[in-house]
Amino acid sequence: MQNFFELFNLPMQFDLDIVALEAAYRNVQRLVHPDRFVTASDAEKRAAVQYASLANDAYQTLRNPLKRAMHLCTLNGIAAGTEAHIQMDPAFLMEQMDWREKLETAQDTGDSAGLLALAEEQASLRETFLKAVKADLDAHRFNEAVVGINKLMFLERFDKELHRALDGLEARH
Repeated sequence: MQNFFELFNLPMQFDLDIVALEAAYRNVQRLVHPDRFVTASDAEKRAAVQYASLANDAYQTLRNPLKRAMHLCTLNGIAAGTEAHIQMDPAFLMEQMDWREKLETAQDTGDSAGLLALAEEQASLRETFLKAVKADLDAHRFNEAVVGINKLMFLERFDKELHRALDGLEARH
């Protein structure tokens, strides 16, 4: 696996200087820009395009805190976000069922305030879980970080459902 931190010469840690990431990304993009390869061979042009694509993937991964956390786990031998590591504690599963019921009820009754309250609750939880994942990653507790990453993955998907529900209610009015 390609280490995206090395690609941009950044420290391999969760906390990331986004300005440094953007500067490193622009520098790589400038080096592999098609204008620099106008007279190059087809092989060199393909290599430049592939490297630019890799840089784009790396940038998108490191820019997103959840993807960055998953990348750190993967680099440390723990494949986060795979079916093998998707385990949830029973309490979190019960919360998921409660949130889904609240979502369905709010949608059925047209309760946009209820959906907004649920969205705020979810945003707060995402922030809490992200802090816990950061602490686990900083302490090199990658297996524990994966538990938080899985919860964040659920919350991210649920957030999309919430926003679709809100958009649906707005469209009704």
